[in-house]
Amino acid sequence: MPKTGKKYAAAARQIEARLYSLDEAVPLVQKIKYAKFDETVEVHMRLGVDPKHADQMVRGTVVLPNGLGKSTRVLVVCSPDKAEEAKAAGADFVGGDDMVQKIQAENWLDFEAVIATPDMMRSLSRLGKILGPRGLMPNPKTGTVTTDIGKAVRETKAGKVEFRVDKTGVIHAPVGKASFSTPKLLENAHTLVGAVVKAKPAAAKGKYVKSVTLCATMSPAIPIDTTPYNAKAV
Repeated sequence: MPKTGKKYAAAARQIEARLYSLDEAVPLVQKIKYAKFDETVEVHMRLGVDPKHADQMVRGTVVLPNGLGKSTRVLVVCSPDKAEEAKAAGADFVGGDDMVQKIQAENWLDFEAVIATPDMMRSLSRLGKILGPRGLMPNPKTGTVTTDIGKAVRETKAGKVEFRVDKTGVIHAPVGKASFSTPKLLENAHTLVGAVVKAKPAAAKGKYVKSVTLCATMSPAIPIDTTPYNAKAV
């Protein structure tokens, strides 16, 4: 990220030294973007959890009401009886052990989401070192290991986003494109943040949402006021 570039510096000067509400930050991030391509807008949340402890892991999925502004390429690894259901729902690639072998032998990764039926997880487990680090390994907790293949594919295509706290306690997630209308981008951002707040583990003590920032691909981060997300009523 060109933090010392003239365009970056000009964008940074438009951010005041204060905390913004999401309602203020979304139109601002759209105003200060400067890349020639349609930048992705992202939310970054630092949480007061220790992900080393299983009972403090924050992970989940949320379907953004206005999608992500792009079509997600979906691979379905399933038994033959589910193949037609996957294709009808819009899956880009469908197969069984042949797909597992293709990934393993060719390091083929021309997809952005993997959905599997439970019976295929034994085969897919061989791909842990390939799919795991990329966040692509199917998991029942995120709805990507399921017998309802059609629903899973449709949700993923519609803008389903998986969020997971990393080892430093931070969640990074996209909420749409800078070209979205402000109301649509704002709705997506509120939906994502709300889902993370609702996913607060019972074992988490103290302040749950420590910091939130909003930024586009190339732009400086806008700091968000976390007060609403730490209210007792939430």
